[in-house]
Amino acid sequence: MTKSKGPNEKPNEKSYKETVLLPQTEFSMRANAVKREPELQAYWQEKNLYEKLANENPGEPFILHDGPPYANGDLHMGHALNKILKDIVNKYQMLQGRKVRYVPGWDCHGLPIELKVLQKMKSSERRELTPLKLRQRAKGFALDTVDKQREGFKRYGVWGDWDHPYLTLQPEYEAAQLGVFGKMVENGHIYRGLRSVHWSPSSRTALAEAELEYPEDHVSPSIYLAFPMVTASETAKETLSPYIENLGVAIWTTTPWTIPANVAVSVNPELTYAVVESASGEPFQYLIIAKELAEKLSVLFENGLTVVAELPGEALAGSTYRHPLAKKDEAFDRVSPIVIGGDYVTTESGTGLVHTAPGHGQEDFAVGQREGLPILCPVDERGNFTAEAGSFEGLNVLKTANEALIEALTEEKALLKQDPYHHKYPYDWRTKKPVIYRATEQWFASVKGFVGDALEAIDTVKWVPAQGKNRITSMVSERSDWCISRQRSWGVPIPVFYEEESGEPLMTQETIAHVQAIVAEKGADAWG
Repeated sequence: MTKSKGPNEKPNEKSYKETVLLPQTEFSMRANAVKREPELQAYWQEKNLYEKLANENPGEPFILHDGPPYANGDLHMGHALNKILKDIVNKYQMLQGRKVRYVPGWDCHGLPIELKVLQKMKSSERRELTPLKLRQRAKGFALDTVDKQREGFKRYGVWGDWDHPYLTLQPEYEAAQLGVFGKMVENGHIYRGLRSVHWSPSSRTALAEAELEYPEDHVSPSIYLAFPMVTASETAKETLSPYIENLGVAIWTTTPWTIPANVAVSVNPELTYAVVESASGEPFQYLIIAKELAEKLSVLFENGLTVVAELPGEALAGSTYRHPLAKKDEAFDRVSPIVIGGDYVTTESGTGLVHTAPGHGQEDFAVGQREGLPILCPVDERGNFTAEAGSFEGLNVLKTANEALIEALTEEKALLKQDPYHHKYPYDWRTKKPVIYRATEQWFASVKGFVGDALEAIDTVKWVPAQGKNRITSMVSERSDWCISRQRSWGVPIPVFYEEESGEPLMTQETIAHVQAIVAEKGADAWG
């Protein structure tokens, strides 16, 4: 006899999953990468897969000699993108049967590493630091960072000859660098010169263009001011004589701190200039400006400007003016010329006349060389004014000098207008602080001497993607001479000797070869 089911009871049923036939496998439903990746990498290491395939694959060799990262910190997404993309290429070539050799390396020299070392030291330790002690600390930091980064790259799953990387601090590498440098000297590509270069007060060294970045939110305390005219050139005398007793040469600058170094005003010979009368008569009754800017400046100065005379820019050349701070400080008691500038003198901004300080600008320096102007640079390596700046000595050009100069120019009745100016400005890409132009003697590589060879070499390379070729071609063809000297301790030295009294440099193929041999044996520490 069977028991009858109650009204709420259901017949026996199997669960749905028991009716589906699935393959039986140990392959996990989840990646579990935290656990599985180290196991896979341990298997690769145990079987020595990279070495085996690199040596035994039947195809032609494929060698990727890696461009080195800096040994100055922890890995980030940029490192991951760089190394993993290269690893994809390498493993693809390996699957095609080629003998792949990936040679990793590290750039162990330079300012980024030196700064990291100094940042970790107390001020008392820095004061007792000699160049050799700093080099030893930097070397230790670099080698520790290489070990950490290498483990990180291996953890990314990147295959390579990690036990034999090249390091730029190895004596044989340093000696090879000096060998290449010697060939450049022999071919006339290396020279020493006084140039107005990018200078980083925060790093206390000259910088190359590639070491700069240009944030767009920089604000400069731009000023309009007038220099009192002294004499008119022969070609401008007839036009300017009626006004010269109360005539100001109007200029505009975004760097008031460079006014102490002013030695000229540049004009564009193709522009038409005007003598304009000021409605207020202050601080000058008459000003010289570019004619087409008269209306714009009249509004900006909030002072009606009326054109009373005109003359071409070339006619102004040879006229003279007095420094606006001449009465305040004898350090500035000088008369300077109006000269012909370049195509950088425009009416897009300013007054059409350009304040020229060859010690603090590349274009200014070029004009100064052409016109035989003095190269004044009253600023030291920290960015502080020197004694050449008179009463402004000790002020920092990026912190306190601008305000003091504006106050002094106001007192001397030279200031026309102060106007905050938002623009791109060069910053040291390592310290993230502004840089300045500063005329110093540096060593340069003359890019013009080998740019043709470089462009020909670019044509022999297959570029992926193709537009990469256009970018590198533009960069190389437009590259100016490269400032190669740095006022730092951690790096490969420029093998030059100086005569103690005259400062005359000595650098020949014999002296370079001698230094190279010592560095090959003892490393670059032997230099200092």
